[in-house]
Amino acid sequence: MDRGGGGGGSELHNNQFYQCEENKPLLGEMSEGNNNTKTAGPCKRSVHHCGGGGMRYKLLHEGDIQVCALKHPRTFLSKILTSKFLRRWEPHHLSLLDGSLTSATPTGYMETPLSYSTIEDLQLLSWDNAPKYCVQLSVPGGTVLLQAANSYLRDQWFHSLQWKKKIYKYRKVLNNPSRWDVVLKEIRALVDMALSSPLQDDSIHQAPLHIISTLLAENSSLSPQDHENIIVAIAPLLENNHPPPDLCEFFCKHCRERPRSMVVIEVFTPVVQRILKHNMDFGKCPRLRLFTQEYILALNELNAGMEVVKKFVHSMHGPTGQCPHPRVLPNLVAVCLAAIYSCYEEFINSRDNSPSLKEIRNGCQQLNDRKPPLPLRLLRPEPPTPPPPATLLPLTATSSPAQAPPPAPSNPAPTIPISTPPSLPLSPPPSVVNSSEILVELERNNNSANAKRNADPSGGNGEPNLIDCLLVSPAVNTLSIQLPAQADRVLGCFALILKMLSDYDDWRPALASLLQPIPFPKEALAHAKFTKELKYVIQRFAEDPRQEVHSCLLSVRSGKDGWFQLYSPGGVACDDDGELFASMVHILMGSCYKTKKFLLSLAENKLGPCMLLALRGNQTMVEILCLMLEYNIIENKDTQLQIISTLESTQVGRRMYEQLCDRQRELKELQRKGGPTRLTLPSKSTDADLARLLSSGSFGNLENLSLAFTNVTSACAEQLIKLPSLKQLNLWSTQFGDAGLRLLSEHLACLQVLNLCETPVTDAGLLALSSMKSLCSLNMNSTKLTADTYEDLKAKLPNLKEVDVRYTEAW
Repeated sequence: MDRGGGGGGSELHNNQFYQCEENKPLLGEMSEGNNNTKTAGPCKRSVHHCGGGGMRYKLLHEGDIQVCALKHPRTFLSKILTSKFLRRWEPHHLSLLDGSLTSATPTGYMETPLSYSTIEDLQLLSWDNAPKYCVQLSVPGGTVLLQAANSYLRDQWFHSLQWKKKIYKYRKVLNNPSRWDVVLKEIRALVDMALSSPLQDDSIHQAPLHIISTLLAENSSLSPQDHENIIVAIAPLLENNHPPPDLCEFFCKHCRERPRSMVVIEVFTPVVQRILKHNMDFGKCPRLRLFTQEYILALNELNAGMEVVKKFVHSMHGPTGQCPHPRVLPNLVAVCLAAIYSCYEEFINSRDNSPSLKEIRNGCQQLNDRKPPLPLRLLRPEPPTPPPPATLLPLTATSSPAQAPPPAPSNPAPTIPISTPPSLPLSPPPSVVNSSEILVELERNNNSANAKRNADPSGGNGEPNLIDCLLVSPAVNTLSIQLPAQADRVLGCFALILKMLSDYDDWRPALASLLQPIPFPKEALAHAKFTKELKYVIQRFAEDPRQEVHSCLLSVRSGKDGWFQLYSPGGVACDDDGELFASMVHILMGSCYKTKKFLLSLAENKLGPCMLLALRGNQTMVEILCLMLEYNIIENKDTQLQIISTLESTQVGRRMYEQLCDRQRELKELQRKGGPTRLTLPSKSTDADLARLLSSGSFGNLENLSLAFTNVTSACAEQLIKLPSLKQLNLWSTQFGDAGLRLLSEHLACLQVLNLCETPVTDAGLLALSSMKSLCSLNMNSTKLTADTYEDLKAKLPNLKEVDVRYTEAW
C-alpha cells in the first residue's frame, strides 16, 4: 500500500462533532473516491459522537490492536480481493509517536510508519454483519482499519489518534508563523480543542502550552501587545495546570518589563495561587518559584505596592483563622528564602568576598571565650622553632637572631592582644586567615573548652558554627554590605512577607520550625538592615506562649547556634542592648526550660550578656544570676564574686540577692572573704556599667581586669585608679585614649601587663607610660606608635620583656 503520498490534510477543527457519513460508500466497496465514485449499493452506517456524553478517556501512547489495510478498488478483481470474505487482520503493538503511528513489529500492513500528515480522515464506524469496534483511517489510495476488543477501547484509540493528528498539525503551523493575527486565531483554536477534548491526561493541556512556549521562545521580537494577547488566549489552560519552564521564563520577563499590566493581576494571579496551593517541590520546578517571585515583585511595583502584596498574602491564607491549604506556607517561605539569597548572590560571588564558612570556622570562637595569644617579643630572641602554617612566632630572650615577622596583609586589621604575664602558662600563638573583608584568628579555648574538645573524638571538625563565624573579631563588625537599589527593594518586599507570615497564629509554629536552622546566608546575617527587619519575626516567636514556637529560638541540634545566640548581646544581629535576648530568656525560663541544663548553657555561652543586662537592671537577668548561684552552676570563686557584685549594683538585684542569702548562708560567707582577683566585663559594656559594678562591692583584691571589646573610653580611668592591686589590664579594641593613659601612669605604679591593641592612643599618651617602671608586657599593636617613641619606651622601662608593635610605624 502506498502511504508516502502527500495527500493534503483536512481542515483543523476544534469541536467533537463528526459529520454524518450516511452517503459515503461502504468500506471494501469503494471506488477511486472521486466525484464519479459509484457504490455497489446503499448501506446503513452509524457514527459515534464520543465525548458528547461525558465519557472520559486516558490518552493512549501504545497498545495492542488488530490492523487491516485496504486499497481503493479499481477493477473487478480488486473488488473481490478487498471483499470482507478475503480480508486479513494482523495483530500489532502500535505506538502513537509525536509524528507517526508505528508498529513494534514493522511487517505486513505496518511495514512502514503511518505519518499523521497522510491521514486524510478519521472515523468511528460500525456496520451490520461486519467486524465490530473499528476505527477507519483514510489515507491516499486506501484505508486502514483498526479493530479494538470493545467499544471503550475503540473510542479511546479514536480520540487518541485524533488528538495526536491535530497536535501534529498545530505544531507544524505554529512552528512557522507568517501573520501574527492568524497565529493568534490558531492559538485560540488550539486552546479550545484542548479544553473540549474528552481525553483526561496531563499532556492534553501541557502539550499546547509547550507548543506556545516554543513559539514565544523562537520569536522574541513580538510586541508587548502581542504578548498580552497570547497570555490572555492561553489563560483558560492555566487555570488547572502549572505553566511549563519555558513559559515561566516568558511570564517572568513580562512581570519584569510590564509589572503594571492588567495581565499580571487578571491572568497571573490565579496561576500563582494554584502554584502556591498545589506545588509539592520547587526543587523539581525551580522556574515556578522564580515566576512566583517575579509576580510578587510586580505587585510591589504598583502604586499601593506593599498593600497589594499584603492583600495577596491574606488571600492565600483565607478569611478564617485556619488556612485550608497546607502547602501555601512552605511554598511562600521557599520563595522568600530564594529571593533573599538572590539579593546577596552578587556579593557572595564577588572576588573579594569573605572566606567560606568552613574556612572561617577553622579559626574562630565566641568572644566570651577569647584568651590573649602570645605576642611578638622583640628584645632578646630565642632560637627559632618550626612554625605551624600561618602562625605568628614568639621571639624570646635567648641566643639566636630574631626571626623576620610575617608580612602585613593588605588593608590589615590585626587583632593580636598582649599575652598573659610570664609567671602564667602561655598559650600558643594564633593562626590568621586574611581576606579583604574579614580577618579571623585561631585562638585556643579556655581549660573547660579544651577538656570538651579532648573528650570529643571528632576533634572539633564538625559542621561550622555559624554564629561563631560572625562573632570572631571586631573586624567582622566592619563588614560593609551595600546592596544595589533593586536588590534592596527585593529584600524589603520579601522580608515584609516573612513578617506577615509570623502574624498568623496558625502559620507561626510551622514558620518557626522552617526558620529554626537559620536558612539564610551568613552575608545576610551580617547585614544590619536584614537582621533588623527579621527581628520582628523573632520577636513574634519570643512572644508566643506555645512551646512548639518559642523552642525554635534555640539551636536545631547540639553544636549549632540559633536565633537565641544571634540576637544576644554581642551577636551581630543585636541592636537593642539585649532587650530581645531578655524576652527570649524570659519565655524559655517560663516554660519547661527552667532546668539546670539550660542554666549551664547560659553560664557557658552567655554569662557576659546576662551579667551586663543584670547590671542595667533587667529583672529577668537578675533572676537568672540568682538561679545560677542557687543551683551552684558557677564553680569559679572569682566569677561568683563578680556575679554577687553585679547583683548588688542595682536595687532589684540587691533585694533578690538578700532573699537568696537568707536561703543559702554560705554566699554571705563567700562575700566576706574579699572581692575577686580576676574580672572580665561583658562586651559592649560602657563607662557607666563599669562604674556601677565597681561601686557595688569590694574590689581591693582585683589583680586582673579585662575590658576587651567593650565601649569604655578614657573616662573610665577615674574608676580604674581606685583599684590599688591591679596588675593586668586588657583594653583591647576599646576607645580608651591618651587622657586615660596619662591618668593611669600617675596612679597605677604596680601595673605589669597592659594591652592597648587597636585603641586610639598616640605618642602623646604612650610617652606617659615611661613612668610605669613595673611594666613587663606591653601590647601596642595597631596603634599610632612611632619609632622614636618606641625607642624611648625601651630605654625607660627596664623590666619590659614582651612588646607587640606590629602594624605600627615602629614595626
